[in-house]
Amino acid sequence: MTSADLENHLERYLELRRALGFEMRAEGRLLHDFLTFLQGRTLAEPLIAQAAVEWASSRGGSKWQSARLSIARCFLVHLRAHVPAIEVPAPGIIPCGVRPTPYIYSEAQITALMKEARALKPEGSLRPHTYATLIGVLASCGLRPGEAVRLRDVDVEMEATPPRLVIRETKFHKSRLVPVDTSTAEALRCYAATRKRLGYDGLSQTFFVSESGTPLAYSTVGATFLGLVRRLGIHGNATGPNLRCLRHSFAVRRMLDWYTQGLDVNKLLPHLSVYLGHANPSNTYWYLTATPDLLRQAASRFESYANQGVEL
Repeated sequence: MTSADLENHLERYLELRRALGFEMRAEGRLLHDFLTFLQGRTLAEPLIAQAAVEWASSRGGSKWQSARLSIARCFLVHLRAHVPAIEVPAPGIIPCGVRPTPYIYSEAQITALMKEARALKPEGSLRPHTYATLIGVLASCGLRPGEAVRLRDVDVEMEATPPRLVIRETKFHKSRLVPVDTSTAEALRCYAATRKRLGYDGLSQTFFVSESGTPLAYSTVGATFLGLVRRLGIHGNATGPNLRCLRHSFAVRRMLDWYTQGLDVNKLLPHLSVYLGHANPSNTYWYLTATPDLLRQAASRFESYANQGVEL
């Protein structure tokens, strides 16, 4: 196989993936880098798989290397359909590392964070209202922080039945509707009224705006939130608590509510996946940290099943 053959197969692979709705920007750059890595090497079919492992391992930590190899493997699987002699590295050759444990906020901590946000300076400005409302939305709806920051005025449909948020073109180009409860809807209406009263309407198309009237910067939101966390003395691990942990906290709290109500969690989990914007329930499991309360509820349900034959 020649370098030109590989280039042709790569272009066809990228075209196919894009036609299926994947952007393939980062993946395309990495795969072209992989082909550059192969230049000057013997392109015998079995050796390409070995080269893929070497290329993936050539930079970054284990998590980054595992992701690089996964991208190369997908391309090689496609290539093997046209060139059967191509070998594909087995999954797991490069371990992806241990998933960091997210921090799960208690309801009291979320209330305290919102209260602390309302005390942000400058006094009498929109800023404290922006951060208190944003934290409340993340905690009550389980949105990705970037989804909340990018919300536009037209996406906040509080007059719909039920009130809802429209999350447009998010991860994997998927859009979804996120119904909100009565208290969240009222908080969003209140923020919109405050924004109008303070003269911030029409300065930006986004729902949440900065003091200068521009869309919020994700990095600024994250830094401000960490400042609130530190002022409250909330401590976690090396990767949290942070803004994204509010999404994990929402998922765990929803599971706890279902267990407490005696509902069938297994049947309801797909609904939670759709609400969170996951393509598959298996992706949602990553958000379900085994907190003591959650384990206690699950153990109680299993004990009822074992002792009385009640369905889980």
